[in-house]
Amino acid sequence: MDYSLFDDTIAAPATIPGTGAVTLLRVSGPKALRIVSDVVKCESKSIEETLAGRIRYGVVYNESEEVVDEVLVSVFKAPHSYTGEDSAEITCHASSFVASEILRLLCTAGARMASPGEFTRRAFVNGKMDLAQAEAVADVISSSSTASLKVAINQLRGGFSSELKDIRSRLLEVASLLELELDFSEEDVEFADRSKLATLLDEAASHVISLASSFRQGNAIKNGVPVAIVGAVNAGKSTLLNALLGEERAIVSDIPGTTRDTVEETLVLDGILFRFIDTAGLREASDTVEQIGVSRSYKKLSEASVVLAVLDVSASEEENESSISDIVSKIDPSSQKLIVLLNKADILDGNINVSLLNEYVLFTDNKVIKLYISAKTGFGLDSLRKALSATQKDLTLDSDQTIVTNMRHFQALSETGSALSRASASLSSGLTPDLIAEDLRSALYHLGTITGEVTPDEVLGEIFGRFCIGK
Repeated sequence: MDYSLFDDTIAAPATIPGTGAVTLLRVSGPKALRIVSDVVKCESKSIEETLAGRIRYGVVYNESEEVVDEVLVSVFKAPHSYTGEDSAEITCHASSFVASEILRLLCTAGARMASPGEFTRRAFVNGKMDLAQAEAVADVISSSSTASLKVAINQLRGGFSSELKDIRSRLLEVASLLELELDFSEEDVEFADRSKLATLLDEAASHVISLASSFRQGNAIKNGVPVAIVGAVNAGKSTLLNALLGEERAIVSDIPGTTRDTVEETLVLDGILFRFIDTAGLREASDTVEQIGVSRSYKKLSEASVVLAVLDVSASEEENESSISDIVSKIDPSSQKLIVLLNKADILDGNINVSLLNEYVLFTDNKVIKLYISAKTGFGLDSLRKALSATQKDLTLDSDQTIVTNMRHFQALSETGSALSRASASLSSGLTPDLIAEDLRSALYHLGTITGEVTPDEVLGEIFGRFCIGK
């Protein structure tokens, strides 16, 4: 492995200056240790002469020999560092001025400020991790729930990459035999066993399709399970959102049509991130702005994984039946969960009529969850939280299963699956090896783009451009 692929040295803060007690500054590149030695003065040996894995105390002076800060420097030497290059991490006090001054001195000594994601990009180019693992670094940093962190950690450790490399190596072996047949096409020989090839294509396609199918689940884990709070005006939707969040996030009033646009907030329940969407009341809108809000409500309803249908026990049976009928007609029972909530149960004085609720959902199946609640007093909200968690049991990840959370990976897996299906059809039809080999090459290409074995530079720029500067 060439650990000198980059001829310059970069520096950047790895933490946000001005927050906490200390700030971490990263330096990496062929001259990293020399540059840090010029900026940080230590007793006896310099930073450049320090053994790898050691932490040194030093003082930073400016050009006027004035003390800027007292720091600690961690020393890493290639290839045993995050980037695979000589690196140093400077721990200074968290003053924004101090951090900026040290970075200025580092750049004066020969470093340059890193671009977004450049440290991780160097780690990828230097073979410290593949592209899927590099993307997992960003996912770990941005994880907002137990489930999303677990998926990201599994990918960072190479679980996803290992599966893909196994599939790719088996396909590559067969593809090479088919290519060999093309070299001896005039002699009419077969190096690749057709029955084994058919079995391999079926197994690989099944595995790839399974991984691609997990994207819906993975997207919910990473970005939050979308939960639409829908119902008629003044049913208590905004009050419910505020009660679940424990803060006044949505405006609440008795004036019909107060909520005219969707309001989104997230909440973690039992390690799962939920994205709650408070919508405009469903009714015949009287003005253009409210009409747009109602239209968006229906759109969010159709996109949600879970729908909370809020009914008002103080409304007439006809109104509630019309409201729930409208909601049920617009959901897909095969992919969406429905929870029917009879709100304002506090006005019933404890005389809850369960049969009344059942009448409203006679036309739905038994899988529908039905709860009486009071968003105002908090009655029934614990049951609602448990019900929401129960709808997403498959997101708790009891094992280290591989879940696809990245749209780029999903698209590449879909393309791979299509190519394998074409290769299998060509094989079944008895087509010539060159046609089968072409589809196999396509499948190998798309698999390779996930781990970075085949990756155009513009893709790398797009991926690492989304990282923070110090990563």
